[in-house]
Amino acid sequence: MTAVPLTHAPAPTAPAGLGRQLLRDSGYVLAGLPLAVVGFTLAVAGISLTAGLLVTTLGLPVLAGTLYAARALADLERFRLPGVLRQPRVRPVYLAPAPRAGYWRRILTPMRDAQSWLDLLHAFVKLLVALPTFVVVLVWWVLAIGGTLYFTYDWAIPHGPGQQDLSELLGMGVGPLPRIALNTSFGLFCLLTLPLMARGCARLQAGLARSLLTGVAEMRHRITTLEEQKRAAASAEASALRRLERDIHDGPQQRLVRLAMDLSRARQQLAADPEAARRTLDEAVAQTRETLDELRALSRGIAPPILVDRGLPSALAALAARALVPTELLVDDDLGASGGRLDPAVESTAYFVVAEALTNVAKHSRAAACRVEVTRRVGRLEISVADDGVGGAHLAKGHGLSGIADRVRAAGGTLDVTSPVDGPTVIRAELPR
Repeated sequence: MTAVPLTHAPAPTAPAGLGRQLLRDSGYVLAGLPLAVVGFTLAVAGISLTAGLLVTTLGLPVLAGTLYAARALADLERFRLPGVLRQPRVRPVYLAPAPRAGYWRRILTPMRDAQSWLDLLHAFVKLLVALPTFVVVLVWWVLAIGGTLYFTYDWAIPHGPGQQDLSELLGMGVGPLPRIALNTSFGLFCLLTLPLMARGCARLQAGLARSLLTGVAEMRHRITTLEEQKRAAASAEASALRRLERDIHDGPQQRLVRLAMDLSRARQQLAADPEAARRTLDEAVAQTRETLDELRALSRGIAPPILVDRGLPSALAALAARALVPTELLVDDDLGASGGRLDPAVESTAYFVVAEALTNVAKHSRAAACRVEVTRRVGRLEISVADDGVGGAHLAKGHGLSGIADRVRAAGGTLDVTSPVDGPTVIRAELPR
């Protein structure tokens, strides 16, 4: 086992990231106006046709078509949101007609879906936000470029003898130099504040879209995730209790039964054969020591003292040292420092993931080497356990990896297993922190 401190790749430079975000925000805002015009026109035309044809049988189909068209525009808007909000794309689950539903049932299905009406409402009100934000971003871009480069075309602008420039009215003097200085300062101000203005306008547009198009879906997704975490936690706890019960039954309990029998036999032998009684008591003492060793091993599996006292790096180092397969350990040293330790629940889950993964490597992989890597990232802890074994690992119920998956889901994380036939096997887990 070798422990190696991790070094992180250098982060991208701030100017490059700021420039990409500026282009992304500006493109989002500028493209938002034509989409808003299309959506508003569609919504107004659809509602007007529906109101005019409602007395006939054509009103409801027109309304259904309008809702479906608004849904298509809403999907396009959801596709654009992650670039601004830096969040995963979320799409609501719309009501769908039954496979053999009749014509009118299919027509009425989108009208019974609340999200369809929110899509239509977004098509109506988006123009109110898209128009002013479009004007602000466009004007800021023009002022930033035109003002910064004003010195290159000042000579081409006619200046009559009786014409007063703004620089002259402000008392900066007469002539091209004060004029160029004033306009260039305007351009530099707009250029420096352009990322902030574009970001604010983009967030304003995206905030409206998120509240109407993904807010309900995010809430439902969160509820579903919490329910899955609750089921995973219950499953992981039940599996741990069953395994603990089995280990106690197969180990310490059997030894305690034998210990009781040895003591009973020694009591019977004490008067008739003291030497045999002494040998029996020696065996009982040995049984007691072995039972204590097994109980200590079981306690390490539940809550290892080294994890509580010295932190995750020391606990993982102890795991790697006891592993049957030669294991290389790479872990962030600050995870064991007093100010860098994780939440106890996250530490326990990370320890459990590595312990179970190393157990599976020893039992099933036939590997010659293993590598464990634990890295702290922004907002998450990444764990990777790789071996050069025969592969074929999977998350089916009844296997050790299913317990890891339940424990990780219960903590709100994700688990991914890559294990083709003939290997190698890589188990990756991400835990929120």
